[in-house]
Amino acid sequence: MSRPPRVVLDTNLVLSALVFANGRLAALRHAWQGGKCVPLVSKTTTAELIRVLAYPKFKLSDVEQHELLADYLPWCATVRISNPPPDPPACRDPFDQPFLQLAAAGKADYLVSGDSDLLSLHDQFVCPIVTAEQFLVALDT
Repeated sequence: MSRPPRVVLDTNLVLSALVFANGRLAALRHAWQGGKCVPLVSKTTTAELIRVLAYPKFKLSDVEQHELLADYLPWCATVRISNPPPDPPACRDPFDQPFLQLAAAGKADYLVSGDSDLLSLHDQFVCPIVTAEQFLVALDT
């Protein structure tokens, strides 16, 4: 692939990569910041990330939340989702639909998730649905 892959990252993976800078998903953060991949976002997926960063359990101040968003959003490509949106396969969890729609509309090369509902659709979707570990291995090959 001559260009960096376009990738949809689910909110939990982005959150882990941002909040736990030295955690197991730090390599994911380094990948987007190093230009090895281009994360795709939509209005809906960005709103969810902003909402989740504000959860009390993370104990993040407004300034810390903005700093974390600044470590992600500048590397992202924004995709406008058509109305009606693309019609991906039905997912058991309706909150996962925006990620499937984003991957379809944004012509993603990968949808990366730790969510079993999304991973169960791996053979029914337009792009590979893989775990973070599988994606990082694919980036290194």
